[in-house]
Amino acid sequence: MKMKKMLSLGLSLLMCATLMTGCSGNDNSTSESGSKTLKIAGLDGGYGTKGWEEVIKKFEEKTGAKVEYTFDKKISDVLRPKMTSGKDVPDVIYLTVGAVGGLTDTLIKEKQIADISALLDETIPGEDVKVKDKVLTSFFEGATADPYGDGTLRLAPLNNAPCGLFYNAGLFKEKGWEVPTDWDGMFELGKKAKKEGIYLFTYPTAGYFDAFFTSLLNATAGPEVYAKLIAYDTEAWKLPEVKEAFEIVGKLKDYTLPTTVANANGDNFTKNQQAVIDGDALFIPNGTWLPGEMAATTPEGFEWGMMGIPAAKAGGDSYSTNFVEQMYVPEKAENKELALQFLAYCYSDEAADLFYKYGALNTEETEKTGKDVYNAGYLIPIKGSEDKVAEADRFMYTLSEKGVKTNSATFMAAEAVEGVTLTGETGILFGSVNSVMNGDKTVDQWYNESVDAVSKIAEANAKADK
Repeated sequence: MKMKKMLSLGLSLLMCATLMTGCSGNDNSTSESGSKTLKIAGLDGGYGTKGWEEVIKKFEEKTGAKVEYTFDKKISDVLRPKMTSGKDVPDVIYLTVGAVGGLTDTLIKEKQIADISALLDETIPGEDVKVKDKVLTSFFEGATADPYGDGTLRLAPLNNAPCGLFYNAGLFKEKGWEVPTDWDGMFELGKKAKKEGIYLFTYPTAGYFDAFFTSLLNATAGPEVYAKLIAYDTEAWKLPEVKEAFEIVGKLKDYTLPTTVANANGDNFTKNQQAVIDGDALFIPNGTWLPGEMAATTPEGFEWGMMGIPAAKAGGDSYSTNFVEQMYVPEKAENKELALQFLAYCYSDEAADLFYKYGALNTEETEKTGKDVYNAGYLIPIKGSEDKVAEADRFMYTLSEKGVKTNSATFMAAEAVEGVTLTGETGILFGSVNSVMNGDKTVDQWYNESVDAVSKIAEANAKADK
């Protein structure tokens, strides 16, 4: 859940804590940068702030710039009045789409995020290379970086966290079971496991279906249709291969651990994760933060496995969602040029090393257990970044080598529609999963409500474009 605390779930389980610190620049530069103060604000999430503090310190040394920064577990609440008033607006914000508080989503809808396309032609401070020649370009394509789909870069991607279905690899070896590659195989395994008192599936919270369900839509409908789905194409949402994804989730109901819904909340979600460790459930949708998050209750010698979302049919494509955090420059920022320099520096080898080194330490679990607990690491999307991953964690970063295709869960920016929320923890698309699993809502109801929501959003978008 660590990444989800940072990325998208809107869980209010973290106590508010604020780090507001000013860092003084060094006198090793007489450049124009040294006469300006860069203001950075960001989420103090599951990876902590140590990596950011070290990167900021090195940036000051390299450029002579002075940096003031604010990190807060409820940064949306801290920044909202500033963004509304236009006073004391940060130059750089680190807060992903869908994060707690919804500030980034609001700024996108209000067209308050600056065009940073020029970032790609910036020379990385301390390196003789341009950003565009250093980064993994696939992360700079699609709604994750271009929320309007108009060819402008507005969101600079950061941490690359693959998501998929995690499982107890040791249990599969013990039982002699093969890991299924398609949904027919999944349900056959579900029948076999159920006879032994083991359930096929569980999930932490309904919010985790952002990664699971969008990958499933890609698997059933294909990438061309999926591109239309995230752009609110109403006719695309009415296609039978789209409804097929809803029906697969409905079929999962009979193979889901019965206690899942009761524990699918901010207080008890780890019970569902523990069920996989204990052998009570086979698969759980999750991301690279899971092994670190559950380290304290994972037996010695336990072996995690990870796979993409199964193909719709035998021989089809499997997909995995890569959660990408984002940083951006507000339209009202005063130091946009210096902000671009900082963004460029975040793609340096030096910054990538610092983010990985300090971002890997799971401070919350370390404090809880009294020993160092590490996440898989905080990976910047630059060439060679995956080489930094510890051997024990590489299984989470090799899905592409196994033919699994990458999916983005980010929807295009849309006009707000009163009473309509499509995505997010409480949105119709993902938030309805608990109701489907406990029988309060049928698959048809869930599907029809989702299509209706998309239609209303599409209508609002069309009116705004006139």
